[in-house]
Amino acid sequence: MTHAPDSSVVLITGTSSGIGLHAAIAAARAGHTVVATMRNLEGARALRGAAADAEVSLDIRRLDVTESQAATDAVAGTIDRHGRLDALINNAGSGRLGTIENSTVDDVRAVMEVNFFGVVALTRAALPLLRGSTGRLITVSSVGGAIGQPFNEAYCAAKFAVEGFMESLAPVAATAGVSVTVVEPGAVTSSFVANVGRDLNQSGLANDPYAAALEAYLARAASSFGSAQSARSAGEIVAALLDGDRPPFRVQTSEAARQFVAAKLADLDGGVVQRMTATWLV
Repeated sequence: MTHAPDSSVVLITGTSSGIGLHAAIAAARAGHTVVATMRNLEGARALRGAAADAEVSLDIRRLDVTESQAATDAVAGTIDRHGRLDALINNAGSGRLGTIENSTVDDVRAVMEVNFFGVVALTRAALPLLRGSTGRLITVSSVGGAIGQPFNEAYCAAKFAVEGFMESLAPVAATAGVSVTVVEPGAVTSSFVANVGRDLNQSGLANDPYAAALEAYLARAASSFGSAQSARSAGEIVAALLDGDRPPFRVQTSEAARQFVAAKLADLDGGVVQRMTATWLV
């Protein structure tokens, strides 16, 4: 892949499908040099096809965010090939549907490894480069990072952790010229939803004492995903945050997401908290 010397370079995780795939394509179409990563390169077919259809080039690489050296190696590889890093989009994620009585602590840890510690590791590895480029750190969270949802205990816990981590980091990073944003999609049509469904089918939850509550939850979930935002729409919103004025700390990707989060957060764009915590550093 070739790029102009002054081309903005963005590293994106979790690009094999869904929001990550569409964010990678949209960013490349906007002129960014995109390092598109995924856990298993055997899953790159859809991304390669989308790139061909859009007539864009991507630097596609393997990156499993749960591996100990993966973050460091991914950033180093980006620098070796492209010479800079202007933005990191933490998008890789994994869901788990179920309640703690039917899960193990290791199950919860596995969700935290992908959704939280993977984000922490990539952020830590990227920050020195983002400071040098006064770049952007964008993390795809969820409305589940603002409002805990039944049978999503591990997932929401991980997304709550992501939001607390990033909200705390944002004013500190800003002193070094790096902007921090969390993106909160609501229901999005993607294979992420199908993967969660497969996990449920393998879990045997239908035979437990929470079966009636679970059935009611799934009925509601099916209804909400019937009118879900497209992964393309959400991905394009994520990619758009790379350009123009620096985005606010918190961004919802749809009106439904905004209304949902508004039930808990009157401070929708995070500005009040950011202004308050910024005063703690001066």
